Amino acid sequence: MTRRARILLAIALILALAGLGLYVLGKLQPYEETLKHGAAPEARANEYLAAEHFLRLQKITVSRADGLQVLSTLPPAGHTLMLLGSRHNMTPRQARQALDWAAQGGHLLFVAESIWDEEAGTSEDLLLNSLGIHQQLSEELDEDSKNGDEAASDEDNSSEAVKAEDAEEADAPSADEAQPATDDPEEQAEADRYPELTKLYLENEEAPAYIDFDTEFHLYDTQNRAHAWANSGDSTHMLQLDHGKGLITVLTDAWIWQNENIADYDNAWLLWYLSQDSSVTLVYSSERDDLFSQLLRHFPAALAALALLVILLLWHVGMRHGPLQAPPSHARRQLEEHLRGSADFLMRRVGQAHLLHNLQRDIQRRARHRHPGFERLPVAEQWQILGRLTRIPTSAISQAMRPQGTQRLSAADFTRQVTNLQTLRNSI
Repeated sequence: MTRRARILLAIALILALAGLGLYVLGKLQPYEETLKHGAAPEARANEYLAAEHFLRLQKITVSRADGLQVLSTLPPAGHTLMLLGSRHNMTPRQARQALDWAAQGGHLLFVAESIWDEEAGTSEDLLLNSLGIHQQLSEELDEDSKNGDEAASDEDNSSEAVKAEDAEEADAPSADEAQPATDDPEEQAEADRYPELTKLYLENEEAPAYIDFDTEFHLYDTQNRAHAWANSGDSTHMLQLDHGKGLITVLTDAWIWQNENIADYDNAWLLWYLSQDSSVTLVYSSERDDLFSQLLRHFPAALAALALLVILLLWHVGMRHGPLQAPPSHARRQLEEHLRGSADFLMRRVGQAHLLHNLQRDIQRRARHRHPGFERLPVAEQWQILGRLTRIPTSAISQAMRPQGTQRLSAADFTRQVTNLQTLRNSI
């Protein structure tokens, strides 16, 4: 292919690619897509973050605390303290401290946490016990009302006969005097648009505020101290009472102000209404990962190595080297024990060959005393001289005086060899 042909082919390919690109661009259509990533990490970690932002938008100073330690530095006047977190570990001293703070002019708001126990005559909520407020289940109220209705019906049955006679003597009302027994359904629906919600009525307001409280619980003021309350049907979900120079508000639940519920109905308005004209301090514990969770997330290999090291250390410390020895006796040892101990020590330190060699050298030293020049004689003549001196066969002497190899003897062979050498030495 010539150079000109290659250039023309390259130009054709470029034009084809350009045309294909223009065609694809002509087919593309722009569109918008919203990707929902869920709540931000701050909102997932703080379930009352929306409530804090809402109060700040209302020009209300908001701060947050993790515990009741804030009472020591929080001035009562012009402050609202909202205990929204769990109080299962509250001590009697902390309960008295919170009530004293409210009595000095503060506004204390807390959530009832425990059901009143009729048999025990108390509840596990120290603040409710101090204020004489009982939290009950709404279904228990329904049972009590049914029992009351049955008792009332029994009393009415006793006078039913008398009322029946009076009714027979009475004249029937005329048609002109009859009144309609039912109201307009539209008017009833307008009067109660949300029958399942809690209603809070205010002065100079035609319609109530609707709050989405949990209708399973009911607050009962045994001392009749409450001057304001909010009801849903037969249950009371908010009580407000004076306490000293301050104010106390009790709620059945605070989940209405969590991030996913604060925008429903008038939940946010109630938060503003209870905290207006004051600085607000929210007391709750936000979710935080503990140290172990953070280490497990960021340093899993280091934790695995540390766990393995601990296991090896425990295995090393717990391993036993042989059976346990009995504690030594403090009594004075016998000569035989010392000799046996010395022999065992030499056996372990120098071995069998060294001990046998020492016996053989001792025999040669005694033979030199009996026969001068013994050490210069050949080995065979030495054995013959030992045979004449001890009257022991030369074969036995050669077996006893022969150098030992590196092979370890058995206990029986070693004992036999030592016995032969001792017999030979004692016979010289």
